[in-house]
Amino acid sequence: MESINPESNQEPPSLPKSLHAVLKDLHHRPYPHVPNPPSCKKRASVALVLRVRPTYAHWPDSPSVPAEQDPAVSTEQRLDTFFSRPWVQHGTPEVLFIKRASRVGDRWTGHVALPGGKRDPEDEDDRAAAIREASEEVGLDLTTNDYIYIGNLPERVVTTSWGSVPLMVLCPFVFLSTRSDSPNLKLQPTEVASSHWVSLEALLSPSLRTVEYVDMSQRFANRGGLIARLICRSLMGWMEFAAIRLQPNETLKCNTTTKPDTIANQSSPSIFQRWKTWFSTDRAASVDSTRPLLLWGLTLGILADFLDMLPPHTAVRLWKYPTFTSPDLRFLVSILTYRLRKRNMLRVRPGARTVVSNTAVDSKTAALPVLPETNTKHDHNDVGIGGLGVGRYYGPSDKASDGSTYAVGIMLRGYYDKLRVAVYVFLAWRIALGSMAAVYAWKFLRDHRIRR
Repeated sequence: MESINPESNQEPPSLPKSLHAVLKDLHHRPYPHVPNPPSCKKRASVALVLRVRPTYAHWPDSPSVPAEQDPAVSTEQRLDTFFSRPWVQHGTPEVLFIKRASRVGDRWTGHVALPGGKRDPEDEDDRAAAIREASEEVGLDLTTNDYIYIGNLPERVVTTSWGSVPLMVLCPFVFLSTRSDSPNLKLQPTEVASSHWVSLEALLSPSLRTVEYVDMSQRFANRGGLIARLICRSLMGWMEFAAIRLQPNETLKCNTTTKPDTIANQSSPSIFQRWKTWFSTDRAASVDSTRPLLLWGLTLGILADFLDMLPPHTAVRLWKYPTFTSPDLRFLVSILTYRLRKRNMLRVRPGARTVVSNTAVDSKTAALPVLPETNTKHDHNDVGIGGLGVGRYYGPSDKASDGSTYAVGIMLRGYYDKLRVAVYVFLAWRIALGSMAAVYAWKFLRDHRIRR
């Protein structure tokens, strides 16, 4: 007769209850401050803004209007009070995202992101920069009693995609809205194209996991010109990175749009212009505005840190290693990294406050999670094969000072060394195949001339 485990009959905690526990943990255990590298002066901050949307069956009688906040009331008490409300306990937690406006020269043009931007000299600290940017970009005043400041998520050094030049230190901060109604957003048209409230449940759903394609030939724009980019794309194809397909519960588009007469007067691009655009931009930038909203790159890296703290703690297992679309290169990468990926995956402890920032990379930038440096021989700029991923972390350990595990150090340990080998084997294979084809063609033409 089988024994019955009483714990197996217990229902899993609701998402609001789990969120309550995570926010309390974030408040009590802040992540360490990351100073700027010697050659980098810039810092940037983003605001991860959370809210709980009431459901129809548990709708509050009136919008929650917080009273004047007593300075003696702690953040933990405010969280306990907020999550004790019935409409919160049965509500739907959501995250605010923005889609950045398309701007020439912007590294993240058109990307899904969190409200934020560079720190100005007048900003008191990194959190003040996040608050100011949220006010400027979406019109939210995060300093009022409507919001609870929770804490920070792991800071990163953002570098160029080749990893040789640090661009800035990126600092994420978490805020919680205590109101039951939707805030009035005022989108800055030069910065924000639209805003989107997305539920945490959707972000945690395996069915919405997908990939984003990155044009690897962009890395050769200033190195070999159009010919080098053509060769690179024809050989290696696109590179795939993990992504989440967003399904917003509420969307607000910026009210500044192109005039209809301007659109009507625009002529269709010529074949040459289309051909040039195909080779000068990546797939993400060359499609129209109807493409699905994809969360990937730096912003997914930040969200992965947060999502992995929530049950079922599958952010690591749902994440996919970067690979290529070229079938033979993809096959080589899969074969050469198979045992390494399985071994590294077993070393990641689920739900152990992991930092899954290996997704924090796009076609032009990468982000490195930073640990206190204790090994002076470590190469801080080693980000794997040509900056294709995040690569190594600062310091010799996979654990932060508080014992939390950095999954990036485990998941990518040795991966890019194998990936580099796969690329070398792939190039040798393609060169050999091309040489054999050239020799065969030469012999065929020679025999054909002799016969004539």
